Amino acid sequence: MSDAAENQKPARGDPAWVAPALTREEKTRHVGKTPVFFGPPLAILTDGQKNTMEISGKLNRTAERYLELLRHHGLELSEPERQCIAHICNIGFMSPLEIRELPFEVSLTKFECDGLDKAALAAKLESASFADLVVVVESLGF
Repeated sequence: MSDAAENQKPARGDPAWVAPALTREEKTRHVGKTPVFFGPPLAILTDGQKNTMEISGKLNRTAERYLELLRHHGLELSEPERQCIAHICNIGFMSPLEIRELPFEVSLTKFECDGLDKAALAAKLESASFADLVVVVESLGF
């Protein structure tokens, strides 16, 4: 890139400036404060704690453990099975109860596609752990 083109790029402070993409390592080194809404689950998790460092530590430990669950759990699903679950999850937010009811929902859904065996999928989901079901739902973006 020429020096003239380099000089025309927006600089930090310019409203048109866009921060460069960070690598995973750079993201983990970012230290700063972020406002976080403490809904009921976070309020319960941090109940009785007033020290912000303790609260921050608890949130980070919980997130780290959750990321490990995501890495080590889940189910092998075919594309038709993934489409069926995505159809069911398409209601949006999936509560823990709704996640637990996925096998039942598969048996009730009218969703059909080539290669889908709903009875086999329901059985697979029924035998899965809750952590496995959560990872499936998370992997579909719900």
